[in-house]
Amino acid sequence: MAPLVIKIGGGKGIEIGPILAEIAQIVQGGQRVVLVHGGSHETNVLSAQLGVSARFITSPSGHTSRRTDRATLEIFEMVYCGKINKTIVEQLRAKQVDAVGLSGIDGGIWRGKRKDAIRAIEDGRTVVIRDDLTGTVEHVDRDLLNMLLENGRTPVLTPPAITDDGIAINVDADRAAARTAAALGASELLLLSNVPGVMRDPADGRSLITRASGDAMESVREAAKGRMKNKVLAAEEAIIGGVASVVIGCANGEGAVARARAGTGTVFEGALL
Repeated sequence: MAPLVIKIGGGKGIEIGPILAEIAQIVQGGQRVVLVHGGSHETNVLSAQLGVSARFITSPSGHTSRRTDRATLEIFEMVYCGKINKTIVEQLRAKQVDAVGLSGIDGGIWRGKRKDAIRAIEDGRTVVIRDDLTGTVEHVDRDLLNMLLENGRTPVLTPPAITDDGIAINVDADRAAARTAAALGASELLLLSNVPGVMRDPADGRSLITRASGDAMESVREAAKGRMKNKVLAAEEAIIGGVASVVIGCANGEGAVARARAGTGTVFEGALL
């Protein structure tokens, strides 16, 4: 049975309790699940408490990412691999789910390449950054994940990833989830966060784009701003990788997973791209 891959965002205001209770019910019903999570808001909070300013960079194409030097990566690991990952595992195990918390570093689950140089817009001009510890996932160890799934475990995965020469790199969790879904032959990928999907106007809930079809894809890309650009890119990469359906939807409220699986949010399907 192909697993359901769910990614829970790390933005402010996400209520994790109800969605973990729902995931527990799904697992107990016999569905294999791989859970991927972020932690951006908590990382910002801890960074401020430690006196390290959170910095973000925007590429010329509009994609936003965290500026990751070594000090920032260490804080990132404290939050993602420590506080959030173990909190999720604790809560799932309390609900009788045999959860195993792992980062992309562990066992080389997510391997990738560090970006040699990053182009970013600063004060209206393009600059090149060469000391950033960011990259992209290029390989997923599906054998390790399948071994866990076949033995009744529920993997709970989080960045960072690791390079072939052993350097930890910050990677986008949405795109890592997309790579994971494709590697495992998943038919569904749910990208759930604190927004209902891709909206033409983020201030107007009625502007939700419900279908990302071939004719509408350009408008979806244009509507996506900031972090949403990464989610749209992840959805497209998952579809190209063979995942039949991807939904960008809301993580909050009762039945968030069921709503997303029923098509509430922005739905990407292979036949539509």
